[in-house]
Amino acid sequence: MRPHPSPRHALIAALTTAVLATGATAAFAAPAGPARVHGTLRPLVDLSAQRVLVADEVAAAKWGTDSPIDDPAREREVLDAVARQAEELGADPVATSRIFRDQIEASKVVQRGLYRRWDADPSQAPTERPDLGRIRLEINRINGELVRAIADSAAVREAPSCVGRLTAGAAAVIHGRQLDALHSVALGRSLPSVCARTAP
Repeated sequence: MRPHPSPRHALIAALTTAVLATGATAAFAAPAGPARVHGTLRPLVDLSAQRVLVADEVAAAKWGTDSPIDDPAREREVLDAVARQAEELGADPVATSRIFRDQIEASKVVQRGLYRRWDADPSQAPTERPDLGRIRLEINRINGELVRAIADSAAVREAPSCVGRLTAGAAAVIHGRQLDALHSVALGRSLPSVCARTAP
C-alpha cells in the first residue's frame, strides 16, 4: 500500500494542479464570487509570485560563475532577517521562517529550471550578467512586504478555509501575471506552509 500523502504534499499537488489548469485558472479569476474568496490571501500570493519572478535575474547573475544555486549562508541571513521582522510586527517568527524556507526553495526551482533550459539551448542563455547585489536589494524589499502580508493574514491562514482560499489566490495570480509552467510550479512550491493547519 502507498502511504497516505501528508497535508503538506497534498497541498503542493493541489496548488500545482490549480495553477497549471487553464480552466481552473479562468474560473478562479472570474470577478463574481471567487474574488471574495481569495482576496485576503492574494497579496501574500502575489508577493510570492514577485519573488519567483526575481529568481530569473538571480539565475542570470549566477550563470557561468562560481556562485552556487544553493547558498546556505545567504539563506540563513534571509531567515534570520524575516524572523526578526516578524517579531517586530508581533507576528509568529517560526511560521514566518517556515513560509520563507518554501520561498527559498521555490527560487531554486526557477534557477535550476533555467539552468537546464540554458544548458540544452545555449542560445537562450543570458548574454548580460545583472548585478546580484542590486537584485538582493529588490528581494529584501519584497521580503519585507511579504513578512507584513504573512502577519496581516494570520487569522485567514489558521482558518479551515485557508487551503481553498490559497489555491484560488494562486490560480488568480497565475492568470493575472500570465506565468509560464516553470514559474507556476515554483509558485506552488512557495506556498505549502502558508496554511497553518497543513504545516509540518
